[in-house]
Order: sequence, then structure tokens, then C-alpha cells
Amino acid sequence: MLYLCATPIGNLEDMTFRAIRILKEVNLIAAEDTRRTRKLLTHFEIHTPLIRFDENCKATVAEKILERLKTGESVAVVSDAGLPAISDPGADLVRLAIDAGINVCPIPGANAALSALICSGLDTTKFLFAGFAPKKNKNRREFLQKLSTVEETIIFYEAPHRLKEFLEELLEVFGDRQIVLARELTKVHEEFLRGTISELIKNLDEPRGEFVVLVEGNKFVAPQPEENLLDFYNKLLEQGLDKKSAMRETAKKFNVSRREIYSKVIAT
Repeated sequence: MLYLCATPIGNLEDMTFRAIRILKEVNLIAAEDTRRTRKLLTHFEIHTPLIRFDENCKATVAEKILERLKTGESVAVVSDAGLPAISDPGADLVRLAIDAGINVCPIPGANAALSALICSGLDTTKFLFAGFAPKKNKNRREFLQKLSTVEETIIFYEAPHRLKEFLEELLEVFGDRQIVLARELTKVHEEFLRGTISELIKNLDEPRGEFVVLVEGNKFVAPQPEENLLDFYNKLLEQGLDKKSAMRETAKKFNVSRREIYSKVIAT
């Protein structure tokens, strides 16, 4: 059995009784950061052997883990914090295990994205988890443009040293929407910052701690039968979309080619 075992995102009391039992019973624990995980194991008096499993070594270590699983042993995968396989190399191991016919079992627990969402005040009926945005400027811009028309609440993870730059780009691509910044979840200095993107950029001094960024979904209304194609296109521009994204979304809504929209825009 391959267990995906949740670990605390801040407060050690987030650890479940079941997680502690499973980590004691398995033959091996695969951890993204062995030093961090060893502290957790020591706290709960867990003495199971530990192996490093991160982005740099996941290919070779995955083979070793699969070999042990195939012999009948059980392995638990843990992330630095929260649920493994979420913005985590554990996802690759899960796919390999499933392909090899090995059972995969979730051991639920803390998760930063969902913990932030339920306290955000934004729509929780539908949401999209986007994880970390790409670091390269071009890739990040394309990434955000694709998400700019999503109608559901969007959840991002972001590091403090990149947060302000990320928010400025969000403002440019998404327009000035409602946003929530959840910081240091379940820790002593847990904090929720709410407002528009521009307000939080203005009031953000020196961000510290890991952040969950939640952005309200796109509130564009679908085109009415009598609504003109160009009117809809211009409405998207007014809401902050760039021309390329506005053309793409207009083409999708009216089921026409982008070339046709381009021709009409040029003609006006």
C-alpha cells in the first residue's frame, strides 16, 4: 500500500491520530525534506526509516520505492506541510504506483488551500486550484492570461519575496478584483488580508511567511442573443483583459474564429 499522509501546515495539533499510527506502521517514509520531517517524527516518537523524495531525485528514488511496494511493503509519502501530491513530487509517484497496480490510500488532514478558502469569504461552491505561478515572466503572463476568464474562485500559492510582483501582474491581467491573502495558516501569526488587488498592493509592506492567494472569479456575464460581438469584446477590454485574451474569449462565446474578430476590430 502507498499511503499519502497529510502533515501539519503550521500547528502540530493538526496531525491526526490515524496519520501518527500509519507513519509508525509503514516500512518506509518518503519525505520531500527529511530534516523537516525528522523533527515531526521525533515530536510524535515515530522511528520509521526515512528516505528523501524531492524534485531533484524523484526519478531514481521512485524506482526504489516501487520495488519495495511490489514486494509487499507499505510506504507513506509526506510533504513538507499539508497534503502530499499537491504542488509536490508525490503526484508522480502516485501515477507510477497506479500504473503498477499498487493500491493508493489517502490519510486526510490539513491543507493550506482549502483552509484559506473556507475563511476567505469568497465563493466556495466552485473553485480552481492553480498552485504556484511559473517563475519566468513570459510563462507567468501566459499562465495568468489563461486563468483570467475563469469564473470560479482561483487559489494560488506564492512565496513572500515574489508576492508583490505577483499581485502587480495579477492587477494588470485580471483587473482590480476582490482578493484575500492568507498568511501563516494555523500558526501564531495567522492573518487574513482582504480587499481589492490594488488596495492590498498599496498596504503590503514587507510580506513574511508563506501565502495563499485567493482571487474572486471573473464576473463577466455571458453574451445575450442580441449582444453585438464587438460590444462583448470591448467589455472584456474594459474589465482589464489584453486584446489577445479578449479575442480568444469572444471567439469562444460566439463560436467564431479569432481571425473574424480581428477583421471586425480592424474595420472599426
